Amino acid sequence: MGALLKLTDAVLFLFFLVIALAAPLIDAQTCLPLSLFPQVVVDLKSWYSREYGDYLVAEKPHFFVGIVWLELLFQWPLALLNLYGILGGKPWVNTTCLVYGVSCITSMASILSELMGSGRASDKLLMMYFPFMGLGVLASLRGLLPHSGKATSAIGKRPLLGRKKRI
Repeated sequence: MGALLKLTDAVLFLFFLVIALAAPLIDAQTCLPLSLFPQVVVDLKSWYSREYGDYLVAEKPHFFVGIVWLELLFQWPLALLNLYGILGGKPWVNTTCLVYGVSCITSMASILSELMGSGRASDKLLMMYFPFMGLGVLASLRGLLPHSGKATSAIGKRPLLGRKKRI
């Protein structure tokens, strides 16, 4: 179980790192003025929209803008907390992963139902969105795993709690 947990944490860490960088730089362009962003990231988002045919990013429907606000105000801080929690071996990472995962699944369910139901999404575009549904499922499952009292931090072999037990 320990090796599976470490593998899960490593995969989640990579996904949370992508979210930590992409949400404020790329996704925030959906609901904030473009003048706030460097031209290189504006161009990157425009290229992505054209290359993958992401009509949600290009057209900015109201439900999608709302989901991006949810990501920026709720999911992005949770992703940062999860990065810290995984690195530090914090006992509360189960809770934050579960909350993030359920929120991510909910958001992705509405986005994927729009993409698949509209008939406008290419397979290439769906392959960009489906991994984030997988992230939500994996984060939720990670949140449901029991926390071991003997866990060590991801940094080294030091114990999670540095204090002695009282008798």
